[in-house]
Amino acid sequence: MKVFEILNATGGNLLKGNKDYHIEEVLIDSRKAKEKSVYISIIGKNLDGHTFMEDAYNNGCRTFIKNKDSIINIDYNDINLIEVDDTEIALGDISKYYKEKFSIPFISVTGSVGKTTTRDIIHSVLSSKFKTLKNEGNLNNSFGVPLTLFNLNSTYESAVIEMGMSGFNEIKYLSHIVNPDIAVITNIGSSHIENLGSKEGIFKAKMEITSNFKKGNTLIVNGDDDFLKLLKEKSLEYDLKTFGFGKNNDVYCSSYEIFENKTIFNIIIDEREESFEIPLPGKHNIYNAMASILVGKTLNLTLDEIRNGLLNFKITKMRLDIIKLNDITIINDAYNASVESMKASIEVLKNYKQRKVAILGDMFEMGEYEEVGHKAVGEFASDKVDILITIGKASMFIRQKALENGFLEDNSYHFNTKDDAIRCLSKIIKNNDVVLIKASRGMKLEELINHLNS
Repeated sequence: MKVFEILNATGGNLLKGNKDYHIEEVLIDSRKAKEKSVYISIIGKNLDGHTFMEDAYNNGCRTFIKNKDSIINIDYNDINLIEVDDTEIALGDISKYYKEKFSIPFISVTGSVGKTTTRDIIHSVLSSKFKTLKNEGNLNNSFGVPLTLFNLNSTYESAVIEMGMSGFNEIKYLSHIVNPDIAVITNIGSSHIENLGSKEGIFKAKMEITSNFKKGNTLIVNGDDDFLKLLKEKSLEYDLKTFGFGKNNDVYCSSYEIFENKTIFNIIIDEREESFEIPLPGKHNIYNAMASILVGKTLNLTLDEIRNGLLNFKITKMRLDIIKLNDITIINDAYNASVESMKASIEVLKNYKQRKVAILGDMFEMGEYEEVGHKAVGEFASDKVDILITIGKASMFIRQKALENGFLEDNSYHFNTKDDAIRCLSKIIKNNDVVLIKASRGMKLEELINHLNS
């Protein structure tokens, strides 16, 4: 882009510089700045990007965007300086402007549980036919989505963009930027219920992904979900496609077999039974795969292309990542947790024949549902695992409910901190055990793996 395009996209003012100056990248990290970068000074919770403009200049950057109310410490004659009302909004405006240069299908994915895995499976399926862009890691918010879109170039043929949120209007904002052709909602669970008040609130927030939908758009949802299945009864301007295990879905699973490192399942699609395989275990991953099959069908991929995409899928680290450490099998699912994802991971652990150890930590952002949610996990786990280890303050409710449900006290342990647990793990874990590690991101339970590997 050129500077004048940034001015058009943001409605900003050029305080000094050249409107025809050529820009090759947009960034918010001064350390990565180069001559043809535009550095956007974002004001964060802890840091103000305006204080790093001098660093960006010293790294070669010559184009800057600032908030109109911010005082800056940079005043050189060889720079392009753009002033806007809000630099965070400007980041989104520029990415929307840039994204609209590309006439390719855009797919957005959200949901309470499984959205990252679903994004990755969709990316793998589409990559069997198209060069496809996706967010990396957890770049799914008001910063990550725009920065992802700036990676587009003329070689890409499709893009799948995960959208996260913790409150109302966040997905609406991201949908305004991406303006997706196809949207996928995996389910409505309890994640962020503290901020949204109820599952009804979560449903409303997730449905913001359809904010710009009209005739020609397609919404793909889990038709077994208590909230999403209600969409079948509504008159919608856009197309609705559903997946699940219920026979009233457009695509439904008729049978399946789960192994330690893969799942084979049959679905009814176009009134025929077809077989598929994914290289990861778990009934919940059949839902994620069915979502990707519907996306592939919507974009006219053949079933063989979809099959190849599913077989080539690579899971993101710390999301049901199965690791062999000496004589121990570790299921590292420590990236995040909710009631629904805890249950799904325990269900995967249950399928193993060896002694099953569940190390479960606190689930965050549960608000007044904290005790109820953790107890629901404890009840679910009580007849599915052999050893239960809980870590943290709220996770004691998991152990408490498991014990109330008949779980043996001698096979359960509670630790207030990771360090307390680490000191005792070697006495609990035995050779040939299968160990599930699961908690919210802030618990950082993946650090236990280093200890188990020592």
